[in-house]
Amino acid sequence: MSEPFRGVVDLDIRDSTPDWAPFAQPVAPPGTPNVVYVVLDDVGFGALGCYGGLIDTPNIDRIAAQGLRYTQWHTTALCSPTRSCLLTGRNHTTNGMACITEAATGFPNGNGHVPPECATIAEVLVERGVSTAMVGKWHLCAQDEMNLAASKRNWPVGRGFERFYGFLGAETNQWYPDLVHDNHPVEPPGTPAEGYHLSVDLTDKAIQFIDDVKTIAPERPVFLYYALGAAHAPHHVPREWADRYRGRFDMGYEAAREQILGRQKELGIVPADTELPPINPIGTPETRTGPDGKPFPPLDYTKPWDSLSADERRLFARMAEVYAGFLSHADDQIGRLLDYLESIDQLENTLVFVVSDNGASGEGGPEGSVNENKFFNGIPDDLAANLAMLDELGGPQTYNHYPTGWAMAFNTPFKMWKRYSFNGGTADPCIVSWPAGLPARGEVRHQYHHAIDLVPTVLESLGIAEPHEVRGVTQIPVQGVSMSSSFGSADAATTKRTQFYSMLGTRGIWHDGWKAVTTHPALGGWGDYQSDVWELYHVEVDRSELHDLAQQEPEKLAELIGLWFYEAGTNNAFPLDDRSALEIILTPRPQLIPPRDRYVYHPGAAEIPEHVAVNVRNRDFSIGALVDLADGGAQGVLFAHGSRFGGHALYVKDGRLHYVNNYAGVMEQRVDGTEDLPRGENLILSASFTKTGEEPPGSARGTLSLFHGDHKVGEGEIRTQPGMFSLAGEGLTVGRDSGEAVTEDYPGEAPWSFTGGTVHKVAIDVSGTPYVDMEREAAAMLSRE
Repeated sequence: MSEPFRGVVDLDIRDSTPDWAPFAQPVAPPGTPNVVYVVLDDVGFGALGCYGGLIDTPNIDRIAAQGLRYTQWHTTALCSPTRSCLLTGRNHTTNGMACITEAATGFPNGNGHVPPECATIAEVLVERGVSTAMVGKWHLCAQDEMNLAASKRNWPVGRGFERFYGFLGAETNQWYPDLVHDNHPVEPPGTPAEGYHLSVDLTDKAIQFIDDVKTIAPERPVFLYYALGAAHAPHHVPREWADRYRGRFDMGYEAAREQILGRQKELGIVPADTELPPINPIGTPETRTGPDGKPFPPLDYTKPWDSLSADERRLFARMAEVYAGFLSHADDQIGRLLDYLESIDQLENTLVFVVSDNGASGEGGPEGSVNENKFFNGIPDDLAANLAMLDELGGPQTYNHYPTGWAMAFNTPFKMWKRYSFNGGTADPCIVSWPAGLPARGEVRHQYHHAIDLVPTVLESLGIAEPHEVRGVTQIPVQGVSMSSSFGSADAATTKRTQFYSMLGTRGIWHDGWKAVTTHPALGGWGDYQSDVWELYHVEVDRSELHDLAQQEPEKLAELIGLWFYEAGTNNAFPLDDRSALEIILTPRPQLIPPRDRYVYHPGAAEIPEHVAVNVRNRDFSIGALVDLADGGAQGVLFAHGSRFGGHALYVKDGRLHYVNNYAGVMEQRVDGTEDLPRGENLILSASFTKTGEEPPGSARGTLSLFHGDHKVGEGEIRTQPGMFSLAGEGLTVGRDSGEAVTEDYPGEAPWSFTGGTVHKVAIDVSGTPYVDMEREAAAMLSRE
């Protein structure tokens, strides 16, 4: 964007002529609108009130009343992939986002890095005089780069956003989030007891970021990417919001589907003859197996409501109430943002998009869960245990998710859910409002579109030509088409001809109103793609993909299958990956440095993300803290890793040493010191685990011993959880436990800092060396550090 200097340079400045043009910051043309992306998470087609849903969303409805609702707008069926499309205008596999960034495979289609050849809309707009800011969920950074030692090239501030406040990974605890402000991690400004909730915090920052610009330069346009954690699991919300829905879902998810479909027909959201598919449209573990007898995914089916016990119905209904409250609470925060824009006279000239990144989630399985970390550790949910937490659902004591039946309901009238290439995974709400530039009000549009179409729509609306080069890098052409032709006419033909889908082994292709899609289960581990069953639907009239025309239209089906392979090749969609979630998550991936036998951490340092912290899973380990203890008043955390939903910690309470291992939030295993702490300088307080067995596979059982120096002061039997402490967040700290505590047994108050003494360092050894030798070597190592 730079220009050559056209002034005159002479010996004397008095004889010289300045030229400010090459040095001027870019300024957008007068009247350029603001742009706001409101990106919801795991909100299906049939959830919002203005889409016929049973959840109250008055502020989103208010946006719809000022603009347009699209009924055939689509996503990739998963979060990172869709978010890459929303920001670049290219298909997810072209962006290197075949799956979430935590599941990167090392192939061009799924490496977890959006290439510089696919610039974000923020990178384009910031060069044209638009201020850019982002709050909320990013999820477009490879896991090996989500730490302070790594490159920040793919953090939001590296991809065109001048300001950022939010979280980098797939999800976070809404009460105790893992936050990054611009380029550095920060603690939340409050606690749940003080009324803290992430959605409120993110909205505060969004308003602040805009106000920082508009107070100085009211005419300078702003692009805000506003991506709340709602309504992704965990479904966390103040109880009063969930209580607003008491009894509203007691009829069950099958009856809810009927009600929602009726409302959708009244609103003109779907054709009047639309029918509902069965609740298990591609099979169940009892009715279907894969190649060589491979089992159907055990969680990807729905229990009929009339087969549930009274307790199950009570629990499942409350889970829906909590989800609904979570979404309504998020809608209330969206209302705060709208009110702010209106108060500064900016709403009229703001182009607002409200979208979701995929369909409602089926990750809760047929039973739902009060602790999602059980799923990631292969621990089955227990109805009695879940019922005991009924009144805590949505609060800090739970990490909850509803069962698959509600995913079907909130995706009405479609089949299946997030992860699938059926419309239940890919067809999502899309609302567009721009009072100053969009003539229609409160209308519905049926043109077929996709997440890749937002970028070209923004560029056309702002009068910006698609750039061939951004930041010196030649660009891959934008693959989406503008939606602007439909702004003024409901009858305008869609400008889109073809859209391909590929997600976790599922496949689909849309072309001119027809769609071919496989029944291959997502994450099923079946492989054998050449044997996939393809179905054919005329989705222009059969939105719920109910009437398979594969037998009647074999030539059309063959045409679309061939087109899928062409599009897949063009978009680098191979290889396909349908491995199980656990297998994908545990796949080795590059790290900045290779794993080592000993790690040293210091107090005061930023929290260490789990994927780059010491790994103690299924192995011997020793934790040694080098401390000074002047008197008997020491207390607090020496070392902590994880949270109440999985983690372990070494701490001092009542003058004695304690260790706790919280097994996936299911049970706390404590070992308590039997002697008072010694006094002096450079003392070593430690815990050492010796593995004696493994049951179940991946879960080590053994003896945890506590030591003062080489003197044993406590011993107990524990087992360690097989998987990670969390999918995202809750890392390792020394001298405190930031975020949510591993145990409620800590003395004092959050963040339970170590006081009454000094923690110099903590060393963790995973070499398998016997403790006494390790203790001596660790002492020498600590003294050298």
